[in-house]
Amino acid sequence: MTEQSEIKFLEGPQSRWLDFKMTLRTVLDFVKGYRVLHFAGPCVTIFGSARFDEDHPQYITARQIGREIAKLGFTIMTGGGPGIMEAANRGAREVKGRSVGCNIELPFEQNHNPYLDKWVTIKYFFVRKTLLIKYSYAFIVMPGGFGTLDELFESLTLIQTKKIKNFPIVIFDKEFHKNLIEYIDDMKHGGTISPEDLDLMLITDSIEDTVNHIKQCISRFGLQYERKFRPIKWLFEETEE
Repeated sequence: MTEQSEIKFLEGPQSRWLDFKMTLRTVLDFVKGYRVLHFAGPCVTIFGSARFDEDHPQYITARQIGREIAKLGFTIMTGGGPGIMEAANRGAREVKGRSVGCNIELPFEQNHNPYLDKWVTIKYFFVRKTLLIKYSYAFIVMPGGFGTLDELFESLTLIQTKKIKNFPIVIFDKEFHKNLIEYIDDMKHGGTISPEDLDLMLITDSIEDTVNHIKQCISRFGLQYERKFRPIKWLFEETEE
């Protein structure tokens, strides 16, 4: 399906046949993601900008965070691209942790980063966001752009409306997110969110606090770091030990 056909789909009602084909393509995207990520293990998803190179302070910090979270036994999941995503996956790889990515097809090329044990490339953003959330026990939001904010508020909305459990969300870097934090506080004062909604996230500059917050929340929910599924041979599934 071409980019033009996607644009046409979003322009409004199409023929039933075109809508049906788009539905099938979406289902195939989900199935592809399920097959690749089913054996990834319990994940912590790290969101952030694709635009930082390895010398950038945010890249260095994300690499450290990926390393420390992987030491807890979690798989590090990212959007699979460069920048902060690469840094977090790289940190996990450096401590022999598991590292997976859910990449996105774009009009301009975005290759998966080289620090992934497994990855899948998804056509639709909403499918990708669902997969990033589906396999995660916690979310860490590093500095990023529109896509990172989209992922943050999607996760918050799902927790706020109890569509998923109250998994920990960490917003990292107070200075970068200062205006965002003020805006969220304005929403509280304006009555568009509840005061207790602010408890859904930890805002911090500390890697140690990030790790401890995730450990405490996971322990409180009684969740186990290890969750094993056996591959089904007739589905040609494989898993690494």
